[in-house]
Amino acid sequence: MASEVATLAGGCFWCTEAVFKDVIGVESVESGYIGGSVPNPTYKQVCSGATGHAEAIRVTFDADQVSYGDILDMFFATHDPTTLNRQGNDVGTQYRSAIFPHDEAQREEAVAAMARAANDWPAPIVTTIEPLSEWYPAEDYHQEYWAGEGQRNPYCIAVIPPKLAKLRKSFAARSKAVAA
Repeated sequence: MASEVATLAGGCFWCTEAVFKDVIGVESVESGYIGGSVPNPTYKQVCSGATGHAEAIRVTFDADQVSYGDILDMFFATHDPTTLNRQGNDVGTQYRSAIFPHDEAQREEAVAAMARAANDWPAPIVTTIEPLSEWYPAEDYHQEYWAGEGQRNPYCIAVIPPKLAKLRKSFAARSKAVAA
């Protein structure tokens, strides 16, 4: 088993976490904050937009089961990479679409994945490729949110099931729910 890590920001971390928890080969998904200037930011600080952080996920995956390129293809298919600093009703730099490569090979694959995804979207992709910086895990109540509180949260109920449906349709062979 060859564990690797991908760090991605695709809007609300509750939503991106739920998608990647359903991917075969994903060992863990942690919600957190990256790309800002304030040490140890809180959710309230990040939501204000004043820290520069993005809500993001850190995906640990078995590269023998799912490649980093596959992770990126799923990332681009399950959020809108064409809206600058916005995902649906979530607006601000904290909801930007960004990739934080862990090394040069991941950076090169991010560029390639953006090129692959470009034909799937009616507008230009605005996802940024940003330097990997300090990762701050989100507060405990944000972890595995969809599996718990999220199933009672109207926002999550409206946003997450369509993302999961798209994953399960477009990447059926990669979905734990489809394989079950």
